[in-house]
Amino acid sequence: MERRLAAILAVDIVGYSRMMGADERGTLDAVKLCRGEVIDPRIANARGRVVKHTGDGMLVEFSSIVNAVSCANDVQQAMAARNTALPEERRIEFRMGIHLGDVIVEDNDIFGDGVNVAARLEAICAPGGVAISASARDHVGSRLDLSFQDLGLFTLKNIEQPVQVYAISAKRALPLKVNAAALAAAKEKQKPLVAVLPFSNMSGDPEQEYFSDGITEDIITDLSKISNLYVVARNTAFTYKGKSVQVKQAASELGVHFVLQGSVRKAGQRVRITGQLIDARNGAHLWADRFDRDLTDIFAVQDEITHAIVDQLKIKLLPEEQEAIAAAPTTNVEAYTYYLRGRQFSHSWTRHYLLMARRMFATAVALDPNYAQAYAGIADCESTLRDWHAGEYTLKGILELTAKALALDPNLAEAHASRGLALHQDGRDGEALVEFEKALALEPDLYEANFHYGRFLFMQGKFEGAITFFTRASEIRPDDYLSPIHLTSACRSLGLSRESEHWARVGLERAERALELHPENAGPAHRGALALAHMGRFDEAREWVKRAQLLDPDDIVAQYNVACVHALIGECDKALDILEALLPQSSCYQILWFSNDSDLDAVRGHPRFQAMLDAIAACTFHQDGFRVASE
Repeated sequence: MERRLAAILAVDIVGYSRMMGADERGTLDAVKLCRGEVIDPRIANARGRVVKHTGDGMLVEFSSIVNAVSCANDVQQAMAARNTALPEERRIEFRMGIHLGDVIVEDNDIFGDGVNVAARLEAICAPGGVAISASARDHVGSRLDLSFQDLGLFTLKNIEQPVQVYAISAKRALPLKVNAAALAAAKEKQKPLVAVLPFSNMSGDPEQEYFSDGITEDIITDLSKISNLYVVARNTAFTYKGKSVQVKQAASELGVHFVLQGSVRKAGQRVRITGQLIDARNGAHLWADRFDRDLTDIFAVQDEITHAIVDQLKIKLLPEEQEAIAAAPTTNVEAYTYYLRGRQFSHSWTRHYLLMARRMFATAVALDPNYAQAYAGIADCESTLRDWHAGEYTLKGILELTAKALALDPNLAEAHASRGLALHQDGRDGEALVEFEKALALEPDLYEANFHYGRFLFMQGKFEGAITFFTRASEIRPDDYLSPIHLTSACRSLGLSRESEHWARVGLERAERALELHPENAGPAHRGALALAHMGRFDEAREWVKRAQLLDPDDIVAQYNVACVHALIGECDKALDILEALLPQSSCYQILWFSNDSDLDAVRGHPRFQAMLDAIAACTFHQDGFRVASE
């Protein structure tokens, strides 16, 4: 036997069995094309040797770890670019694992722990990413223009010692969700192509982040009203939030020619906004300005920035576009500030924060009774709170709020989404579907529309559709830890174990960040506990459960998720005790979730659980949403 030190790359195709089941010939042809055009040339350039092909992957050996990592990253970048032009169902994504270790060579094949570690790293890697071991990371050092994210210490299957795992993070392993069709159409019509990057918060207070984000979003919204201009969507542009990025790099990744950057400093009743429009093709500054104004002038500043861009790009506004840009949702800056803060609170999705968000929106309405978005905000909070506490808010009241919002703005997607959720909770799914579809048609990138519709489909056991919309919601808001947790369960229900594990890792990472920002918030604690339980990290899951219970012992949703954690880690009696105690307090909508939640599969065959299902079967909907038993 020959032994040698080698860099091993293990590659696997994400969802290969599902793709083969849907289109065997097409999948084989697509994989063959990817290998011929993308993978094989890069392996050859990096002096790698393909040891063997498997149906859904390959094993490659390199004499240089630097070449191995560089090659893997190049392949993933090329695949990301290739996938942006393809519909979701036709995209091919790879997982990759790299390890530097000792291998045994026999008949041109390689064996040993070095190979096994690479294979295990590939199994835990995110789709479109590259996971590497600490030994590989150490030997790469600073030789490549890449940075690495420390994922932590992993106990890998059949590997004796835990392995420190890193992921390549400097260049985008996953494709940006650029609307390729819209971009191509804009290029064909020779429209100027613009991206507005998130304005930096220069206030010295992280709590003011909501204000700089709001300014950015409003500028994007105004520019998007101009038919002769292509503007990168808000959710895509916000993937650059908090990152140091070169304008040329961002423009290249987004496919645009012009980039608007800026900063916001809010202090008391004064605001300073800076902005600069850059031609990324040559680095020229087409426009730059600084505005030191009273806070009451904020809408005028936004308007000036929009018109400066229009003037510099020599765009002629249509009369209706001029009118649309001038028509601000509110002219009351105090109401606007309360609305932005309410929107920030509403994203935390716990009872405490939703009640605060509702107060912010209600204050905005009191200051400006014609503020349509604020009415929709109240309705969304009440719809969500009614999900857990049906007796507190009536369907009639929520529908009146959404009707008021739509009377002021008939094309307000937020109002349709909130209306859809309330109708769905009341069992009126046909009407709810109409509202969700209206919201998505008006604003496909609206987080609430995608998230609520994902839950709508999950409740009906339509997990494939739920995955589509939860995935979209998680892309729209990179701080969203709820959608990844729901994706974990939905993928598990379909037997997609690797995808389920991936989303559990994403959910945990986002929950950890949320807890760092708001350590008093129980929401990320009990949802992070679910992610840990799905990942098999049971002791940590129990610790997170304790934290959630200490922070908010009376939260019904927290208790339900704690019951799911107990079920996932095999503590069935504890899970059933909690569920039985929750049943009398829960709305019909909440307890119907039991039926389709795979997190409860461990207790599903228990007689006590069957008794709860019988209670659910006897449940009917009262007009105000209370749970009542059938006579």
